[in-house]
Amino acid sequence: MVTSGPVSIWQLGAPLLEGPVWVERDQALWFVDIKSHKIHRLDPASGATRSWDAPGQIGFILPIESGGFVAGLQSGLARFDERDGSFTQIVAPEPDLPGNRLNDATVDPQGRLWFGSMDDGESQATGAIYRLAADGSCVPTTPRVSITNGPAVSPDGRTLYHVDTLGGVIYACDVDDAGMLANQREFVRIPNSEGYPDGPTVDSEGCVWVGLYNGWTVRRYSPAGALIDTVPFPVSAITKVAFGGPELKTVFATTANKHLSPAALEKEPHAGDLFRFEVDVPGQPGALIREGV
Repeated sequence: MVTSGPVSIWQLGAPLLEGPVWVERDQALWFVDIKSHKIHRLDPASGATRSWDAPGQIGFILPIESGGFVAGLQSGLARFDERDGSFTQIVAPEPDLPGNRLNDATVDPQGRLWFGSMDDGESQATGAIYRLAADGSCVPTTPRVSITNGPAVSPDGRTLYHVDTLGGVIYACDVDDAGMLANQREFVRIPNSEGYPDGPTVDSEGCVWVGLYNGWTVRRYSPAGALIDTVPFPVSAITKVAFGGPELKTVFATTANKHLSPAALEKEPHAGDLFRFEVDVPGQPGALIREGV
């Protein structure tokens, strides 16, 4: 249950905020602005903020167990060192698809990185979900769609959720010990008239939270796919949520304004800001990327 409604806490007015992640080792929220090529960090306890420039469109940033982060760039996966702001290329998963970019990602309980690609023009079915393998290769795991979002993983690591945003479908898949997917099935279908499912997140009870782009809400679904909570927002495009804070009961939400005309933006002055709200069921502790798994 939501215990307090969403409020804007960082007035960025950004085109496309995405990928919020709570990093426990520094008690801070990290997220990106894809279209402005930015990485942002918020320390909620002090209110301190910091930003870094990325060398291109950046879809996500996730922490590595040994230090630093993996960033998802249009050019591929790169290691980001926040101490000097440097990026070091790891691998390009789709060298034959220059019109694609990386979009969203998660780390499973085993420390494996899962990430998605998408058509930057948002029309061609060229995006897929990948797993970064122990040998450094990128293993495609899902059929191609235009815009992937997620993935997100259940607390036991046995179910992976991923999103066909334009199709309006959240899928669930079984995950085996080797990180292979099976039994892809429709988990939830959302009509386009209600908004487009964007980034999913799974809480400690196994419920799936999803922001709706052009839908004015964040929704929470039970593990069986039943809609059990809806959080209304004062902006139309909510891209993803992340649980953070000392008890993981603060939900941070990224939003966007790139779809709005100047007239529409006047009616949504906080579109593109970072929001927060409070809940009584915590999220999952954030997993760290383990290299070589």
